[in-house]
Amino acid sequence: MMNERSELNAVDLSADHTPQAVARRLEDGPQYSYLRDFVFGAIDGCVTTFAVVSGVAGADLSSRVIIILGVANLLGDGFSMAASNYLATRAERQQRKRARRTEEMHIAQIPDGEREEIRQIFAKKGFAGDDLERVVQVITSDVNQWVDTMLREELGLTVHGPSPIRAALATFSAFLFVGFLPLLSYVIPGAHGVDPFITSSLLTALAFFAVGALKGRFVDEAWHVSGLETLLVGGAAAALAYGAGLALKGVTG
Repeated sequence: MMNERSELNAVDLSADHTPQAVARRLEDGPQYSYLRDFVFGAIDGCVTTFAVVSGVAGADLSSRVIIILGVANLLGDGFSMAASNYLATRAERQQRKRARRTEEMHIAQIPDGEREEIRQIFAKKGFAGDDLERVVQVITSDVNQWVDTMLREELGLTVHGPSPIRAALATFSAFLFVGFLPLLSYVIPGAHGVDPFITSSLLTALAFFAVGALKGRFVDEAWHVSGLETLLVGGAAAALAYGAGLALKGVTG
């Protein structure tokens, strides 16, 4: 079975690396993953909403208070996170544009110095003699390629980046969807059971583990290890909130 699977994977890889397939993939440009934004929003949404639930439940306040504060947290904190992610991603794009303008100015004003930087960069990669000079000549013959190389090799920047809007939407949608789960047992009639807080705790734990397991699948980490890690981190935050609610119970009374 493993040999058959390996053979199938080899066939798929070969099909993806024909000259035509490679040309199409490069023409389409890099594909960006918004997994980071989704996981960030999902975990924070679940943690903060369940923190509200835990705090209010610990203070022994009514379910109505939990719903009001929980929904307010989903909308307010979710939008805040999405806006922050948008601005941060946009700032990175602006940083790349500024660095590009600076490198273009340097190439225009001191081309020999910038050419020497390319030479030393590729010399450190193991190029020497005629091969090194040929690489320098090819790269510096095109200004765009020259600048792209300086951005990557000298400044450690990516030439392209993710869309700020898509990053924000991934964060906001994950925050709302996963963050709503701790409130589910309080807003759906008949879902309360014996204790809505216990149901909310179970749903939250399941959400933590599921998000962590999903992340593990994408980053090539054992899904159960990643899920357990996320569950422990989220559970610690929830326990702190519940403890704060218990400590402030007398104040609310």
